[in-house]
Amino acid sequence: MEYNHIPVMLSEVMEALNPKTGGVFIDCTLGGAGYTMALAKKVGSKGKILGIDLDKNALKNAKNKIKDSKLENIVLVQGNFKNLKEIISKSFGAKQKFDGIVFDLGLSSFQLDDENRGFSFKGERPLDMSFGSKSENDTVQIINNYSLLELTRIFREYGEEKMAYQIAKAIVEARKNKKIEKTSDLVHIIEDKIPLRFRTKIHPATRIFQALRMETNTELKNLAEVLPQAVELLKKSGKIAVVSFHSGEDRIVKWFFKGDEHIKILTKKPLIPCAQESAENPRSRSAKLRIAEKIV
Repeated sequence: MEYNHIPVMLSEVMEALNPKTGGVFIDCTLGGAGYTMALAKKVGSKGKILGIDLDKNALKNAKNKIKDSKLENIVLVQGNFKNLKEIISKSFGAKQKFDGIVFDLGLSSFQLDDENRGFSFKGERPLDMSFGSKSENDTVQIINNYSLLELTRIFREYGEEKMAYQIAKAIVEARKNKKIEKTSDLVHIIEDKIPLRFRTKIHPATRIFQALRMETNTELKNLAEVLPQAVELLKKSGKIAVVSFHSGEDRIVKWFFKGDEHIKILTKKPLIPCAQESAENPRSRSAKLRIAEKIV
């Protein structure tokens, strides 16, 4: 299966980072390699782009694209961006600084369509929402062992689900009779708990799956950990661009940018996709782009 992922607000990100010949950049969320490839073409043979991703499928796809494009200025690393400084030290040396760093915190179409994992609530898939082969948490363990209050918290905080408590209680009751291991098992529990009159255009399992994915991969914690590292790795006048898709992510970026004296915020309000992009790529609709520049 081809690794499909459309880079969100690519033109806005490229305009913000403004790559020049010989520049060095980091794409902390390689995905479909959209930002990485665009940056690599701009910086030329004298420049260098580092692409990082936990998903081995993303790296495999990127290697094929790089080979087809005959680009020789891209370094790929499988890893968690929370370890950014360590990755840079191993790949470039501890003293290397960068002209720009980009994050796209969204899921790829490939990950949603991958039948070996449980990112999507469609079909009957293993309840595995890990980005890589290893994650700090296990989705099945979360569902079957977290307490009622713990499940309620993550459904409310990460999923922004109004019926968080009711759904968590239904899960706790259901797992007494049978271990929940498939996406279909979880979907049935959620659908049975949410009456038709309370349903919207969004499938009732959407927010719960989002919450479980974020808890499995400790996404907000990792984002909070990587942002200071990213700023430290920038050259003076270097730019950081973050595309987020969740209010919690955007809030972390917003307050970090406001509180870090080493950077100047370039987006007073986050940029959002234009109407044409939203129509062509519906998954981009919730995206927000914040940009900052290192000043000291």
